[in-house]
Amino acid sequence: MLPFDPYAARPDTIGAEEWRARVDLAAAYRLAARRGWGDLIYTHLSLRLPGRDDAFLINAFGQTFDEITASSLLTIDFAGRVIDGSDRVANPSGFAIHGAVHRARADAHCVIHLHTDAGIAVSALHDGLLPLSQHAMRFWRDIGYHDYQGLAFGPEEQARLVAGLGAHRAMILRNHGTLTCGRSVAEAFVLMDTLDKACRIQLAAMAAGAVTMPSEEVLARTHAELTADPEPEGALEWPALLRGLMRSEPDFAR
Repeated sequence: MLPFDPYAARPDTIGAEEWRARVDLAAAYRLAARRGWGDLIYTHLSLRLPGRDDAFLINAFGQTFDEITASSLLTIDFAGRVIDGSDRVANPSGFAIHGAVHRARADAHCVIHLHTDAGIAVSALHDGLLPLSQHAMRFWRDIGYHDYQGLAFGPEEQARLVAGLGAHRAMILRNHGTLTCGRSVAEAFVLMDTLDKACRIQLAAMAAGAVTMPSEEVLARTHAELTADPEPEGALEWPALLRGLMRSEPDFAR
């Protein structure tokens, strides 16, 4: 049981479905802050607005992850323009990545793009993510890659990015960072938690000395076992994560 209902403080001006989406995304921002996933104000978590395929929730440009609340999230369109009537601004260049994935993948309701130290370090390695841990095996032959092209992120590069992502739910942007997309906030968040831990484990193992990997047969079987459930990942973990957040930072749900 949750300490109290995280969705209870809904304003009269916002529908129940949208408010639930806002609370879940705000929770993901706060949980990301707890894990040290922020990069000042330059990375984002976005969520398709329920019932819309042309509008998304994202943090206002200039806010850090630990400041986000359900009511502070912006509503923007694919161009990153704020369409909720407020005078706040989004980060159009930052949303170029998110918008490309949302537009290309109907199942990508939530997109998380980060610049964590471990994610960037692994993205700079020639062989990328290696199946050195059970966490990494979740992504064995099931992760996209996108080569670094500089700061600009125009239509051509957006097309290359979504082509590299394909049907995967995770991607490594070379020399840049990591990305996950999910059918829910919970799925995108748990996948990113798994991916970032896999990166940290890999770096620790490689720093310690020679590494070993399971056989191809074991890797294939383990990946199949980890992805056998057709339901979105994170369904069991998310209520537990919300319980912890409600005990310590209940203001996220306002």
